[in-house]
Amino acid sequence: MNRSLLSPRWVLLHLVFLAAFGATLWLGWWQWESAHEAGGSFRNLGYALQWPLFGAFVLFLWYQVARMDQRPPEESSGAAVEHDEEPAADVRQRRRPLVPPPAPSVDPDEDPDLAAYNRYLAELNDRDERG
Repeated sequence: MNRSLLSPRWVLLHLVFLAAFGATLWLGWWQWESAHEAGGSFRNLGYALQWPLFGAFVLFLWYQVARMDQRPPEESSGAAVEHDEEPAADVRQRRRPLVPPPAPSVDPDEDPDLAAYNRYLAELNDRDERG
C-alpha cells in the first residue's frame, strides 16, 4: 500500500467515503424494511434496490480518486501531446509596460459625482492591471 493513502488528507477522505457507503447501505436496508411493512409500496422496493447501487458508485468513485491521486503528474494531465519544439523554458514571456496609461479625461459638463466615480473605477482598473 502506498504511504500517501495514509496521509491525514486521505484518512479524512477514507472516512468520508466509508460514511457515504455506510449511509447508502443503511438507507437501502431502511427502504427494504419499509417495503415489507403493511404500508410499504413498490416505490420503497425500488429505492431499496437503488440505494446499494449508489453505494457501489461511491466505492467506484473512491477507487478512481485514489488511482488518480497515485498517478504521476505527466500521466494524469490527459492526452499528452508531444512537441518537437524547444522546451518551455526558452519561451519568452511578454512583459507589461512600466508606464501606466494616462487617466481618462472627464468632461466638465458631466455630473461631478459621476466623474468622481469614473476616476475611482479608473484607479481600480490601474491597480488591477499593475498587480
